[in-house]
Amino acid sequence: MVYGSGETAVHALRRLSLRVERGEFVVVRGRSGSGKTTLLHLAAGLRRPTAGRVAIDGVELQRQSERESARFRRRHIGLVYQFFNLVSTLSVEHNIALPLLLDGRSIAGARPRVRELMERLAIGGFEARGTGELSGGQMQRVAIARALVADPVLVLADEPTGNLDSGTGRAVLELFRELCSERRTTLLMMTHDAEAAAWADRVIELRDGAVADDLTVGARGRA
Repeated sequence: MVYGSGETAVHALRRLSLRVERGEFVVVRGRSGSGKTTLLHLAAGLRRPTAGRVAIDGVELQRQSERESARFRRRHIGLVYQFFNLVSTLSVEHNIALPLLLDGRSIAGARPRVRELMERLAIGGFEARGTGELSGGQMQRVAIARALVADPVLVLADEPTGNLDSGTGRAVLELFRELCSERRTTLLMMTHDAEAAAWADRVIELRDGAVADDLTVGARGRA
């Protein structure tokens, strides 16, 4: 992946080849500028590779139109951003249900799944609250619930436990682990948290836009 051209071109990713199996929990680590954010954006279809291909469940994202890409992302990919990206004009319930509402579901039809996730993430009873009434940790849990509400095949998470206390962070990691084990959801998580990384099946280290290490760890967090 290259930004710019000529002598000022920046190579964010260099000949990176990465395969993640269905149901795998993979953590990606690396210093600032190592290519983590670019990798996340490519996997989400938010950017198109300047060379090569990005495929999810056999669908090549770079071949899709903007409209097709947005629809595929809404139905098949859950995104957890580091800075939440919640809609301030919507209630907690509507923020979580948003991917389903954009896909034509009613709030009544989405409500059982929304309430289930809210209970799991310890924000039950917050349905009618606005985002301005929430703490940073609560907003992160709302963002995680929104990412999971459509039962995506792939979840992309950028520091999802960074704003959570240790107990809530563990509950989120347990939920991620359950999704991978029971629903065969694939999880790609960018994090600097060594404890969070211990829950993964694999830990990939990026350095200067390339894979420097790819370690199978076997989800030690389940022990």
